[in-house]
Amino acid sequence: MSMFPSDLFAGSRFAVLGLGRNGLAAARALVAMGAEVVAWDDSQAARDAARDVTLRDPCEGHFAFDALVMSPGIPHLLPRPHPAAVRARAAGMPIISDAELLFRAVRRCGSHARFAGITGTNGKSTTTVLLAHILSVAGVPVAAGANLGTAALALPRLPDDGVYVLEMSSYMLERLATLRFDAAAMLNLSPDHIDRHGDMAGYAAAKRHVFDRQRPGDLAVVGADDADSRAMAEALRAGPAGIVTVSGKVGPTDDWQHMLSAAPALPGTHNAQNAAAAYAMARHFGVTHDTIARAFTNFPGLPHRQQRLRTIDGITFINDSKATNADATACALSCYDRVVWIAGGQAKQGGIEPLASFFPRIVHAFLIGRDAPMLSATLAAHNVAHDTVGTLEAATAAAAASARATGTPVVLLSPACASWDQFTGFEQRGDRFAELVAALAQERAA
Repeated sequence: MSMFPSDLFAGSRFAVLGLGRNGLAAARALVAMGAEVVAWDDSQAARDAARDVTLRDPCEGHFAFDALVMSPGIPHLLPRPHPAAVRARAAGMPIISDAELLFRAVRRCGSHARFAGITGTNGKSTTTVLLAHILSVAGVPVAAGANLGTAALALPRLPDDGVYVLEMSSYMLERLATLRFDAAAMLNLSPDHIDRHGDMAGYAAAKRHVFDRQRPGDLAVVGADDADSRAMAEALRAGPAGIVTVSGKVGPTDDWQHMLSAAPALPGTHNAQNAAAAYAMARHFGVTHDTIARAFTNFPGLPHRQQRLRTIDGITFINDSKATNADATACALSCYDRVVWIAGGQAKQGGIEPLASFFPRIVHAFLIGRDAPMLSATLAAHNVAHDTVGTLEAATAAAAASARATGTPVVLLSPACASWDQFTGFEQRGDRFAELVAALAQERAA
């Protein structure tokens, strides 16, 4: 692995809007590759952290750039486009993501490294990290990032036999122009980010961009466990890429169940689908079956995704803070027969009504956050024992006590809601839960 040449983008001019994790890395990388860059963020604090790049509001002064590089979280269409996006579109200027620029940099410097793109409403982070882990175990030069972890333009230059494994959000997929994925996966679809895409059809269309520009010999992997994904798979059967459908219910090999049973970090049917997608892509990149099986056994998993924190007095505490919608929480609830459940925050469209079939597994629920009253009404209508306790601190203590009193073996934080009302993100929510559980362990040991 090496750095990109310092003159790779010499003579190119870019405006970078948004100086968070993706944008600031993009601005710095473009400057390091010789481009002329002006960067901006509407937040003064973000601008203060970016004094090493040229700061200028692209909505003011001249607007002569090769492209506008917008951070994924800033809308260019719905619900209301940022003024810079309006100006770019009026000028016929491309609006692109940093993943697009990574692809251009790799090809411009002469590397034939391959690209794997992974998207879907749920499971894309686990699948991304699992595929990268498999490739690493196989000795393939690999770099993983984009929507997860390292920003795309902060990834290193890979040699011809290397593979970039990129987690792609729907926002990023809308801002590609030339990036082609040798292997691409769309895992599943459920309502999410509707404000940005207008409706479910718009959201599905954004996700389908992961297959754009594929050629014969490339691989398209599509989930088969929901109707919208199956419809997408059917539409892609005409090619040009070869298509493989993956399910959490049907494995790709005869020894599939044995492989999964030896992989403690991949519980549940949803992770079986994630693993099947990673398996198909790894095989496409030439990794042997036996190497994949070996990689499954020592895959460490990801924090905040059904992460087993510790067992206290026979009660296992599970951090599934990444479950920010009902579909993700359904995956977690399906793994346990009896749970004390901690949920709440900012509910997504439909709330937790889709989880009704799992309610008999819930011994008691403790609700936190802004939309706890909405969740409480749903639980009450289904006669699920619950209390609204407001904070994660109160919920953790109450859940531990409830589990001890009822002999329930699992306390599950799987909120089915976004975290922005009380935390900076699902990571902070999960980290706080881990701290609280560690404190409980200390109390019990004292």
